[in-house]
Amino acid sequence: MKVVIDRRRNPEPVVEELPQEAVDVVLEHLGQVGPAVASLRRESSRLAEWGEELARRLVTGKKVLAAGNGGDAAEAQHFTAELVGRHVQDRQAFPAIALPADTSAVTAIGDDYGYDEVFARQVSGHIRSGDVLLLLSANGNSPNLLAAAEAAHKAGATVWALTGASPNPLAGAADEAICINTDASHTQEAHLIAIHALCGCFDAAVERFRKEGRI
Repeated sequence: MKVVIDRRRNPEPVVEELPQEAVDVVLEHLGQVGPAVASLRRESSRLAEWGEELARRLVTGKKVLAAGNGGDAAEAQHFTAELVGRHVQDRQAFPAIALPADTSAVTAIGDDYGYDEVFARQVSGHIRSGDVLLLLSANGNSPNLLAAAEAAHKAGATVWALTGASPNPLAGAADEAICINTDASHTQEAHLIAIHALCGCFDAAVERFRKEGRI
């Protein structure tokens, strides 16, 4: 039940019945979160492997780049912010670049070379052999991400992908992929969980390396 107060016309609260359809929409959405998480749970070992490998590379001077479009671009920025800043506990900063965040580069490259090249061109400039490129795509079909994967491979970098349902082109173009078998909105929600789990594993590995005197 919702209470609407319009004091310009009526000083007393006006009570409106909340449509059941509105509640049903919310419940339907929440009901699909479970399958998305279950799909991600089946990839828990791969996520742990990624966290360990990312830690090994970044503590030895390598870096990670991340990219995606739309909501996936926001997820890419979230991921790199956790590494340059912190996830939970304080630790040193690590080199991580979110390619969608450089709006001047994105718009200049898009204007000069076309939108399909906005990430590939940045990858060619930033990435080096041994680095990691993480690509996020709910549909796995984005031409600019496929071009970025190709550019990363040419430079000798490793490509990981977080995508929606498989099979899809981006999963096929990546060295390794975690695919969430659900719709786009729940895929992106699962990707955020994956990012937090990946960063948690990364931090645990970094702390272990510190105790072992490796960093």
